[in-house]
Parts: sequence; structure tokens; C-alpha cells
Amino acid sequence: MKLAILSRNTKLYSTRRLVEAAREQGHTVRSLDPLRCYMRIDSDGFAMRYKGQSISGYHAVIPRIGASVTRYGTAVLRQFELMGSFTPNSSDAILRARDKLRSHQLLAAQGIGLPATVFGDNPDDTADLLSMLGPPPHVIKLNEGTQGAGVMLTEKLSASKGVIEALRGLYAQFLVQEFIPEAKGADLRCFVVGGRVVAAMKRQAPKGDFRSNLHRGGSARGAKASVAEQDAAIRAARVLGLGVAGVDLIRSRRGPLVLEVNASPGLEGIEDASGVDVAGEVVAYVAERHKRRAAKQAADRKFLKKNN
Repeated sequence: MKLAILSRNTKLYSTRRLVEAAREQGHTVRSLDPLRCYMRIDSDGFAMRYKGQSISGYHAVIPRIGASVTRYGTAVLRQFELMGSFTPNSSDAILRARDKLRSHQLLAAQGIGLPATVFGDNPDDTADLLSMLGPPPHVIKLNEGTQGAGVMLTEKLSASKGVIEALRGLYAQFLVQEFIPEAKGADLRCFVVGGRVVAAMKRQAPKGDFRSNLHRGGSARGAKASVAEQDAAIRAARVLGLGVAGVDLIRSRRGPLVLEVNASPGLEGIEDASGVDVAGEVVAYVAERHKRRAAKQAADRKFLKKNN
């Protein structure tokens, strides 16, 4: 299999591990910076170049697209898709996952447990909006924040209103959610590959914080996800159309609640905590899907040739 890893930095742990895993499994692999890919779009076909050279013929592409380059990165990934490459996470699926409001709506519509969430635009509606949610504490999240950035906890109603007013003044898009106290600053990251949880870790927020993200000083250890937690994670990834996803859950009195579905989950924390070769699982899944896809395409061509 000829594989491309879309990543801005070849030295990142996740990129290095995917390249290593691909080579260990006998595949040809290259890391491409999506911002150095440029495209020709025409009704006659699609073309792509990278640093002056034509790039084509990639059987599969694994996207590692950061939030800051979502728009251009997904356009590059879409071009690969249109040129015939398989990807475990399509450009549209990544866009669904990156938009917290959209993803919450889609997950809730399928009955997947979530913290109660409110969203509004007009300042005149703030008081009534918060009354729909209930009394504080409230968790306020930027709609496209990552790694715990742009997530705030407000313990008084006046503080919630003040933060909302400030964010509206910055023209920021945000959500307000209920706070789940029984989680005690912990969450569960389930790493989903091809419709199964291949690894899980429990993350704990540092003292004085409620965010458990490792980039915010949280700690992690390997964990066993319950049947209900695995089911919630698998369903969440499926609803958003992601073959590879990091699904963050919290344990509540009413069962597992999905906090976020990450379309480009990091590998370092989960591999260190769980001891699982997650990169190898991802590459093996992509290779198997490519193999099945190629077999189907060959069968379709044979059928058409026979019947024409």
C-alpha cells in the first residue's frame, strides 16, 4: 500500500509512530505537509502538486490535520478523496467533529448521552438561555477549541453572564454546558479504530483545575472501558463518520456522557498509558479497508466488462 500521512510536522510523536508502523507492516509511506499541497480542480479531473512535484497514486491517506488549518487541510484531503484515495476520516467527517455545536446536535439526535448544552446568539436572550440550562456551575466552551483551550468553569450566575458577554464582544462562537460534579475532574479517552475501542485511558485534572487534558497538566493511566462506555464511544464515532477517533467521556450518575469526539487524536498519551500499539492498529485498519475497497472495485470492473 502506498500511504500518505497528512501532517504539518514530521517530528511529532503521532506522525513518527504512524510512519514507523506503516514501514513495519511493509507499506510505502510519506509524510506530507497539507499546506504545501496545492490543487488543480477541473471537470476533466483533479491534480495535486507538492513542492513542485506531482503527487498521485496514493492508495490511502491518514489525516493529522490540526484545528488551525482545518479549512485548507480538509480541502487537501477532499482532493485526495476525489483522486481515489481511501481515508479513515473523510473531510466531511472531520468538519462535523470540529464543530462542537454540530457534532452535539448529531449525537443527541441518535440518543447518545451528553451533558445538557445550550447555545444562543442574541445578548437579550442570555438570562433565559441560562435558565434553560439550570443553575451554575456552568462549563463554557469555544465552539472550535482544542486540548482544553477555551474551556471555562463559572461557579456563579453573574460570572456566566460576564464570560458570555465578553465572548460575544469578541464575536466568538461558544456553547454552555452543565457541570458534572461526580466526575471529579476525570474523564475517559476511548480510542476507536474501525468500530472498536482498541485502547482507553483515564485522565485526571491537576489540583485546582477541572480540565483533564494532558496538555493542561492532567495525568493519565491505562483504563478498562465498560461495555456501556465502549458502546457510547463506538456509536459516537460512527454517527460522525469517523473510522479513527478519540472519544472523551465522563462517568455520571446517568451513565457515560460524551464530551467530545476528536478526529485527530494524539497517540503519545494513549500509547504510554495503555501500552497498546495504537499506531499499528490504525495502519492495519487502513490497510485492510484499502484491500477490501480494491477488491470490490476489481469485482465491479469485471462485472461491467462481462455485461457490456
